[in-house]
Amino acid sequence: MTSAESTSNAPAPESKGGVVISVDAMGGDRGPAAVVAGIAQSAEKNPDIRFIVHGPRTELERLIGRRRDLAARCDIRDAQGVVSMEDKPSQVLRKGEGTSMWSTVESVRKGEATVAVSCGNTGALMALSMLRLRKLPGVNRPAIACLWPSRNPQGFNVMLDVGADIRADAQDLLTYALMGASYARNGLGLARPRVGLLNVGTEEHKGRAELKQAHELIGGTADAGNFEYIGFVEGGDLPSSRVDVIVTDGFTGNVALKTGEGTAKLVGDFLKEAFGNSVMSKFAALLAMTSLKRLQKRIDPRRVNGGVFLGLNGTVVKSHGSADAMGVSSAIKLAFQLAQSGFHDRLAARVAQSLTVENTVHLEEVANKGAS
Repeated sequence: MTSAESTSNAPAPESKGGVVISVDAMGGDRGPAAVVAGIAQSAEKNPDIRFIVHGPRTELERLIGRRRDLAARCDIRDAQGVVSMEDKPSQVLRKGEGTSMWSTVESVRKGEATVAVSCGNTGALMALSMLRLRKLPGVNRPAIACLWPSRNPQGFNVMLDVGADIRADAQDLLTYALMGASYARNGLGLARPRVGLLNVGTEEHKGRAELKQAHELIGGTADAGNFEYIGFVEGGDLPSSRVDVIVTDGFTGNVALKTGEGTAKLVGDFLKEAFGNSVMSKFAALLAMTSLKRLQKRIDPRRVNGGVFLGLNGTVVKSHGSADAMGVSSAIKLAFQLAQSGFHDRLAARVAQSLTVENTVHLEEVANKGAS
């Protein structure tokens, strides 16, 4: 993490009825050029987005100035410091002020932008987001939600948590269910999402004690939360059409996510080897080119680039560190959709429900103890 001057106090770009998104131009593996290219793609596709871009002013002015009409839609905030992938979250919390990541989150905290987007260090971004934005009332542990390719008509399922916190008790899992359902409604357009709780089997007697308790809590909240609870689901249901939202703890979710990404890459490599094995297989590849391109597009991770931090007083979208222009543009598109839908306010309302459920359960436990 390099030292830096603090960001400027320049006003945010006038939204003119659109959405302002705060973008961290630094921290990604491909540097600010890829981020600015992604911003340019988003700006070209959607005239309702304006940007606050954070990073070294001189470099960003040069990159943005090369893009026709982009400068008028961007407010550059000078931040010379960069949070590297190797920086520890605790180090960033102590010395991160003045970095592009800190400045990006700060714009959301001040209300200048609706959503923050960063390709940087996940642990550092979550730590900074929790420090500057704070958790929503009723949220013990925030979660990271990701989109998982599936057989559903919308093409994706939502899974959370995928790495914000390795632990989760029953109340945390209930909160994840409410937040995940809200995300599915606003991000995927599902009126009544189907929610499942990830377990080692679908039978009710299976699983740890906190999973059984969460099973009861989520089932009892489904009607009030406007979602359908289908019960326990297994690993094989992650890409299925049986469920829309998969709830789990951060340890299990992160392992599943990394396994899925690795498997997708392995299958892609095997296909390349198979079609390049002989003259006939190359000819077969040419005949199947249209279908192969359709498959490649459907499983292209750049199209679903962006994990959403849920449970904070503000929305943060975490883009892959290796994201190219298309990946950054996809993350910005997701940020825009959530901002336009009023996602944060709706999410806060759903989380407030979990407080009511928790208090009801507590009162019932006290009453039962008194009766005994």
